[in-house]
Amino acid sequence: MSKGVRKEHDLLGEREVPADAYYGIQTLRAMENFHISGIPLSTYPSFVSSLAYVKKAAALANGELGLLPSNIADAICRACNEVLNGKYREHFVVDMIQGGAGTSTNMNANEVIANAALELLGYEKGRYDIIHPNNHVNLCQSTNDVYPTVLRLTFIFKIRALMEAMDYLRTSFEKKAEEFSDVIKMGRTQLQDAVPMTLGQEFSAYAVMIGEDIERVREAQGLVREINLGATAIGTGLNAHPDYTPLVTEKLKELTGIDVLTSPNLVEATQDSGVYVQLSGVLKRVAVKLSKICNDLRLLASGPRCGLNEINLPPMAPGSTIMPGKVNPIIPEVVNQVAFFVIGNDVTVTFAAEAGQLELNVMEPVIAFSLYNSLVALRRGCKTLADRCVLGITANREKCKEYVECSIGLVTALNPYLGYERSTEIAHEALACNRSVCEVVLEKGYLKKEQLDEILSPENMIKPKYFKKDR
Repeated sequence: MSKGVRKEHDLLGEREVPADAYYGIQTLRAMENFHISGIPLSTYPSFVSSLAYVKKAAALANGELGLLPSNIADAICRACNEVLNGKYREHFVVDMIQGGAGTSTNMNANEVIANAALELLGYEKGRYDIIHPNNHVNLCQSTNDVYPTVLRLTFIFKIRALMEAMDYLRTSFEKKAEEFSDVIKMGRTQLQDAVPMTLGQEFSAYAVMIGEDIERVREAQGLVREINLGATAIGTGLNAHPDYTPLVTEKLKELTGIDVLTSPNLVEATQDSGVYVQLSGVLKRVAVKLSKICNDLRLLASGPRCGLNEINLPPMAPGSTIMPGKVNPIIPEVVNQVAFFVIGNDVTVTFAAEAGQLELNVMEPVIAFSLYNSLVALRRGCKTLADRCVLGITANREKCKEYVECSIGLVTALNPYLGYERSTEIAHEALACNRSVCEVVLEKGYLKKEQLDEILSPENMIKPKYFKKDR
């Protein structure tokens, strides 16, 4: 910035603001007050865009209601358009985590848009007698209805991106499920041999798990559509025109393409943070299940000589500075860490939502920060897992087959024919003597070889099968 300054004043007095700064005195104070995350609003483009959408919708509504002169309403709208096109973004400088329930964020937007509008009309920045951040840009608004509305718009944009990434990951697992549909392997419960299945069935289950969570995220998105724009300070609509709320909501719909709707009770909507808890809980659910899948992939790929080694993960980097030839499952590992991060953010959102008092929850900035980061991290995690891991997985077919043929778990299929007690006896003897189940059954003469081959055929054990016991 240049060395020139301009003087501005507020409730606390007069300050010098850099002459070429589009923000003003209240943003300057916020910059001094909040050195917390080190992450300014400008880091989150969709958040800045949502601010511009709300301010433009308000200007359109106020202009139509005759509350703003047409030239001022038009200048504010044009300034908002420039923000939406990426201009002035570096002037959104307030830290994402702040006191004041988001007031500093709202004022940062008000000041930038006011000064940008002033320039569009041919005035110098700071001529607030012409266009004022509060009187004009913030007309019929309060931080307490602007900030929550901005959060909801931002979250919807990010939820859409997350669902696309989740669907991409789901499709990736479906492709592998089809590819591995003929790979017979042992299923496991409690890390012990269970019964045969196909590797395709295992990967299909992962696809279904992710598909279910896409629907849960979609349901949460529906709740986020409810906004409190027009509530002003506490939900009573003080200082807003009687026709402002339905009109500004309609303008916001037109601008964003999002079917937002006004909450039926604006007092409740201004203080209730339940929707954030709901969304955060759904994101935690997604994270937990993604982490479980990644744990499975790491187990199935463990080895290569001294682990399960049923699948190969694509090698992405050398794994050790001391052990030559080692390759680690770094992609599932990083997605595990994404999950831990999201789960931690859920705790933050829970406490912040609970901390609301009376007619307002002042902790929304940390809710915004936590949920935004969770949505972004999960989206990137899903895309990374699909591209850098799942799509490159190959099956160790012979190893899978070997495990099935030598597994004691095959004895489960004998239950309907020999009974639980005799099947237990066979399993115990086979394990103790390091022999196969087939060998023990044939030696004892419990079944003929033809019967045994059919019963213990892995292909016959991967789906329901009616049996008829010989008498």
